[in-house]
Amino acid sequence: MSEQRLPRYQTIHKEMLNRLSQGLYSVGTRLPSEDVLAKSFGVSRVTVRRSLEMLVNSGYLVSRQGSGYMVNTLSPPATTCMISFTDAILKSGRIPGARLIGVERFDGDAPASVQEMFGEPVTRIQRLRTVDSQPRMLVNTWVPTRSVPNLSPADFPEGGPDQSILRILIRRFGLEWGSACETIRPQLATDEVAELLGLPCNALILTQACSALDDTGAPVFYDEVYRDTPITYELVGASRQERNP
Repeated sequence: MSEQRLPRYQTIHKEMLNRLSQGLYSVGTRLPSEDVLAKSFGVSRVTVRRSLEMLVNSGYLVSRQGSGYMVNTLSPPATTCMISFTDAILKSGRIPGARLIGVERFDGDAPASVQEMFGEPVTRIQRLRTVDSQPRMLVNTWVPTRSVPNLSPADFPEGGPDQSILRILIRRFGLEWGSACETIRPQLATDEVAELLGLPCNALILTQACSALDDTGAPVFYDEVYRDTPITYELVGASRQERNP
């Protein structure tokens, strides 16, 4: 179906998605009112509202009575572990950071659990995530090497909203996933994890393992997250959203 034949609310929905992807509206900001948007698109408020509610349902926006629509995230979660750390920190009024530790390629010599999951050469992206310059999480992101051609340190900014690994994988490499599974468990920090997070050796930490899957159930990427802070959730509609990361 051509763009011209799409119902107006769908055309507006696609345009709003495009504006979000281009960074015209940042996380935590309020969108123009329904009246303003209706006039700019030349449609009724009802049509605009239908388009915006689609964005609410998919997680991009939140609707607050008396306040209009706010940008919730630029990387809507399919499940709990797909919530953008960057967006959560920005919404809290703090400053997220991401220090790249290294990009390493493995050809059959990755850890057994990773090799069994993918069964092909993989690349590990290791980053230290910070809040207000303080280390909070060590993250290993594993992804098939074929999925990230020409990956380089330049793909990983240390500041700003584009440091989100979800946005990097979507925008830079066109990766897509439809679901995810997550495991959270306690463990003792290894020497490497303890040093990077500024913890005593063998300190008790939480590990958060998340596998992003495509529509066939095949893994798209796998995150290993090591953190010394609790994970707290709040229920929003039918999905969980992480808060106070």
